[in-house]
Amino acid sequence: MSQISKIGIIGAGHMGSGIAQKVAQEGFEVVMIDMTDEYVQRGMSTIKGILQSGIKRRIFTREQVDTFLSRIKGSTSYQDVADADIVVEAVFEDRDVKTKLFQKLDDICAQKTIFATNTSSFYVKEFADRINRPDRFIGLHYFFHPAKNRLLEIIPHDATSQDTILKAEAFARLHGKTAITVKDSPGFAVNRFFIPCSNEACRMLEEGMGNVATIDEGSKRAFGIGMGWFDLLNVTGIPLAVHASESLGGELGLFYGTPDILQAQMEKNEDWELNDGPVEEDKIDAIKDRFYGICLGVAATLVDEGVATMEDVNIGAKLGLRWAKGPFEIMNDIGIEKTCEVVEAITKKYPGFVMPKILLEQRAKGMPFRFRVVNLDIKEDTAWITINRPDAMNALNEEVMTQLAESFDIAEKHSDVKAIVFQGAGKAFVAGADIQFFVENIHADRIDHIEAFTRKGHELLLKIENSAKKTIALLDGLSLGGGSEMSLACQYILATQNGSMGFPETGIGIIPGLGGMIRIQRIIGTELAKYFIFTGAPIPANDALDLGIFYSVVEPDQVESAVQQIIDDPARDKYGNLKTPGRFNEMAAAFAPDNITATLNGNDIPGVPEDLCSRIKKLLGRKSAVALQMANDVMDAQIPMSIPDAVEYELGTLDTLFRTEDALEGLSSAIERRKPVFQGGKS
Repeated sequence: MSQISKIGIIGAGHMGSGIAQKVAQEGFEVVMIDMTDEYVQRGMSTIKGILQSGIKRRIFTREQVDTFLSRIKGSTSYQDVADADIVVEAVFEDRDVKTKLFQKLDDICAQKTIFATNTSSFYVKEFADRINRPDRFIGLHYFFHPAKNRLLEIIPHDATSQDTILKAEAFARLHGKTAITVKDSPGFAVNRFFIPCSNEACRMLEEGMGNVATIDEGSKRAFGIGMGWFDLLNVTGIPLAVHASESLGGELGLFYGTPDILQAQMEKNEDWELNDGPVEEDKIDAIKDRFYGICLGVAATLVDEGVATMEDVNIGAKLGLRWAKGPFEIMNDIGIEKTCEVVEAITKKYPGFVMPKILLEQRAKGMPFRFRVVNLDIKEDTAWITINRPDAMNALNEEVMTQLAESFDIAEKHSDVKAIVFQGAGKAFVAGADIQFFVENIHADRIDHIEAFTRKGHELLLKIENSAKKTIALLDGLSLGGGSEMSLACQYILATQNGSMGFPETGIGIIPGLGGMIRIQRIIGTELAKYFIFTGAPIPANDALDLGIFYSVVEPDQVESAVQQIIDDPARDKYGNLKTPGRFNEMAAAFAPDNITATLNGNDIPGVPEDLCSRIKKLLGRKSAVALQMANDVMDAQIPMSIPDAVEYELGTLDTLFRTEDALEGLSSAIERRKPVFQGGKS
């Protein structure tokens, strides 16, 4: 697959300028084109305004913003994208305008150039069929605001080549998007259930089920959103909602069509009055049921039709719409019987809407839906295992660990597989374990459940470490806690510059519990391992490479060749090459046996520079003293042990650890997003 470096964006409006901004932020050369210089400059001003706001909020530095802007060229000439690798169209939703644009680009652009449409209303195939490169045509549907919203729908049509799909997927990863691949159909995935929910809010108002304030409140409670549906319509624009529902209704029938009251509101050219009376509590449950009937019924229909998977529908709702839970997760919460009840009510109200087959089958099973959160893809001699919980930063929970074990077992037994690569979907590898699991079990006095979960994790990681296949962790993003421990269990860690590692556990009242302390101290030495474990300081890619933690750091488009190189090279002992670059010596000295007591007590550290000493004091001052002392004791005890024996020793400390006040306080504070207040005592 050829490298992707230059991107063309056609359209400098809010969507086009947002795409251009995001793409430039992620290192690409961008050309943003519009019909007039005035439009181009307006788009550039929009980008500059958003980036300036980022400086004020300390998201970006002035130097970063200058670099981002230097990558964007505004233009009115299509010749400037003639050599682009990908051209994304983001002009207004007019079929003829889009068609003529792609035909013009088809004559100008190089044969290598892939065309992508950001349409939300039309079939992708409509435009592909009118040009000479249908195999290099695809849908890339962004969500507002594209510089911030992580979701991207990738929509191949029947003639899209596999190489184009792979490049689109790579492009999504390279500019920080979490992609779901969906069928070329009206509304694709997310709009297919989002637009009917908007319509139904209007119809409920029309029918007198509640006032605007009550329906808004019902929608917020139903979907765990901070902005009610009429509020959303005001913000996104009533004309846009009318256009979207007209397009969907034209393709799929009146059930999806525009409500009269919504059309009338657009013609009045007025926003909805949100404060039109008090919230009527006695009407909320019926409003929630109506929303659920529409949303869950349409989501299930999407899966019946093969438009998207259950998992991708959930991801689309949580990332694209920022819902607390996806439609199929809501179904599990309210139960399959309740789900069928509310959807059947909709089929009776709208005869053209048919009860989805998947719901009837699930009701017959009498059990919740089970989601694939780990995907296995075997390509020739390599098995790619992807943890697919991007909305939760791929956090490890019981289901993830179970599916990881299942996928690993299949890959390890496959005769053609020589290497097994673990990776995370979205912008993280694995951002630790699912903290809610620990808190719930502490409150229920089920520490044995935590021990059982951790033991299963250790058993899997030992298998990964000792596999006859080459096991590789691919860190193309953040890795924290249990994710760092999982990567350390692999025989190789391959990373991009986005890859990093960290151990934040002592800051939430616990210690690394999946062998991370054991393994990292055998790679970089006990003293330096204590520095990173105790302080929680991140280990960026280049430092991890120099320390021998990472095997290799490569460009994103070199990952597959780097994996192949690992397969072709002789096996190696990851613990056999302890090396500590000189710039880390002072950090290690602070945690040497002669200094460790002073360091943990917050005293001056002999032989350690004052600025480093001050930084360490500050970092340790934010940690749990109980967790720090336990981590120190456990790491010292593990030094002479074999890894299996060290694992057993670590497991033996869990009951004591999770019964401390600091563990409950630290874990709870992480869920509640507040600073912990550690007492240092036991419960």
